[in-house]
Amino acid sequence: MDYLWTPWRYQYIASARNDEQPDACILCRLPQLADPDAKIVYRGAYCYIVLNSFPYTSGHVMIVPFTHIAELEKLPATDAQEIMSLSQRMETVLRRVYSPHGINLGMNIGRAAGAGIAGHIHMHVLPRWVGDANFMTVAAESRVLPEALEITYTRIRSAIGDVAR
Repeated sequence: MDYLWTPWRYQYIASARNDEQPDACILCRLPQLADPDAKIVYRGAYCYIVLNSFPYTSGHVMIVPFTHIAELEKLPATDAQEIMSLSQRMETVLRRVYSPHGINLGMNIGRAAGAGIAGHIHMHVLPRWVGDANFMTVAAESRVLPEALEITYTRIRSAIGDVAR
């Protein structure tokens, strides 16, 4: 197996491991930064939308409640409703910006379920295309993204304002 080294990812991995306490949680710290630095494309009343720093596809975002909570069942109804409302809004944005064949939407709650940041729930929303699991993904276990995060940020941030709430 070939290895692709990504030393810049270590800081993210190290901080994501320690997500049980709000002061150590990367998803709690992001809203304290300027939106472009944090890659936050939208701030709602209870949640924010941020680009995934290590996306599966261009346009991969996460909808994150401001409340630090690890279980969906404990999330206040206002926050849960806003997550769904913003998921609908992001589906519209992604369809307009990327013209995907489909949309993946989901949460991984807990480490055993695949959550990279298990202490703070978040909804993933990402565009998908027929055949986007290409040779590099399947055989080389690597992803090739056709767009820089800065371009994705600009495209989504400008489009989200055009979508009605």
